[in-house]
Amino acid sequence: MARRHFFGTDGVRGIANADLTPDLALSLGRAVVRLAVERGVARPRVVVGRDTRRSGPMLEDALAAGVASAGGVTLRAGVIPTPAVAWLVRDRGADLGAVISASHNPYPDNGIKFFGGDGFKLTDDEERRVESLLTEPFDPPTGYGVGVSEELHDGAEHYIAHIAAVVDRDLSGLRVAIDCAHGAATAVADGLFTRLGVEHDLIGASPNGVNINVRCGSTHLEHVAGRVATGGYALGLAFDGDADRLLCVDADGRPVDGDHILAILARDLQASGDLAGGTVVLTSMANLGLQRALEKMGCGTVVTDVGDRYVLEAMRRDGAVLGGEQSGHVIALAHATTGDGLLTAALLLAALAHSGQSLAEAATLVTKFPQKLVSVRADRTRLRDAEAVWAAVREAEAELGRDGRVVLRASGTEPLVRVMVEAAEQEACDRLCGVLVATVEQELGLDGPRLAGVRRPSVRRGDQAPLLARIPFGCEIRRRL
Repeated sequence: MARRHFFGTDGVRGIANADLTPDLALSLGRAVVRLAVERGVARPRVVVGRDTRRSGPMLEDALAAGVASAGGVTLRAGVIPTPAVAWLVRDRGADLGAVISASHNPYPDNGIKFFGGDGFKLTDDEERRVESLLTEPFDPPTGYGVGVSEELHDGAEHYIAHIAAVVDRDLSGLRVAIDCAHGAATAVADGLFTRLGVEHDLIGASPNGVNINVRCGSTHLEHVAGRVATGGYALGLAFDGDADRLLCVDADGRPVDGDHILAILARDLQASGDLAGGTVVLTSMANLGLQRALEKMGCGTVVTDVGDRYVLEAMRRDGAVLGGEQSGHVIALAHATTGDGLLTAALLLAALAHSGQSLAEAATLVTKFPQKLVSVRADRTRLRDAEAVWAAVREAEAELGRDGRVVLRASGTEPLVRVMVEAAEQEACDRLCGVLVATVEQELGLDGPRLAGVRRPSVRRGDQAPLLARIPFGCEIRRRL
């Protein structure tokens, strides 16, 4: 096997059976067990879960074969949310966890991410060691040393009980529409919300292997908004394919994103005295409106690069209990070791019950700045040294001053450069975003020349891009408001 980097910002991901092959899945299963054996675990136990993609069983079988070939034991949890695997690793005293999912990506994609025995994702160093073990010589066990694969039949039920235990209010009488994205949430949503006493209707809950995330779920809020529009619902909840993120709509079908959810949860934790350190961890994509809302509440913020792993690193370092992303990844560290859409939903419903407000009323905590985000197909590897792009960023920031901001970043998983602009006025937001998108297309684009008629900014040799805008992979930006 040629030596190369397999792990991205969220595990190994690619087109199933092309980039992410059964051979690679087998090798990863073997390597991650060897990592545990190196650390003194005699018979590593690995909890394995997956979402509903057609390629999931194929990759699960291959991964389990790799685990067994290195002497490990696979505990198969079946279709189950990513955060459920992270929780079950600790609940069952297992040594590792593995999730076969590509989250919100289309169904031909798939991925494998790993958790350690503490329920947290493997560190960068651990992932690098797994990559090294893919090519290092190995003397496989034989006879009794060969591992086995077992079914974990009650994992979903135990996970549901864990989530339900965080709710301290009677939620009966609440009617909610729930979009499961034809994904992993279908395995637990009905059981959880029934246990909470919430009257609910499920949509996007008929997975067939190829419909995961298709015009539904958290990437297509219009699906749940359409159901809520039929009337009688207090709100709508929408999960992504592996149910580690949550977005919502209010009773009128208006979107409520991760920024709103974080503000609502922060207020609730602050009221109960449980917001450790008075700090919330955000990413650079959080709307300025959220940052100003938290400031009004007296909350400090720490801002990191995009990615839940960076949010979690900052939370653990600073002792924070709440952090997340605008996309709906919310980490409630008192209850979970990773983003958890079902847990976020339960905490949100409890927070609304505590406040006596509707979701629409609570969402007014955050007054959003106009924001535009465009993903440009581009050679992300050249972004750091693209002087014309950073010159455009400097000109845009000079115009915005303190009433807006620009974030340019390379996607961690796709050939994309994300361009985000916030401004006090929509016109300025749209115009400046257009200039930046055109410049990225001109300098780095994969789909042809830039848009015609857009002025390129001047470039001065030696100029440096602003810290907030120039975000390399893994860089963290810390700021307290």
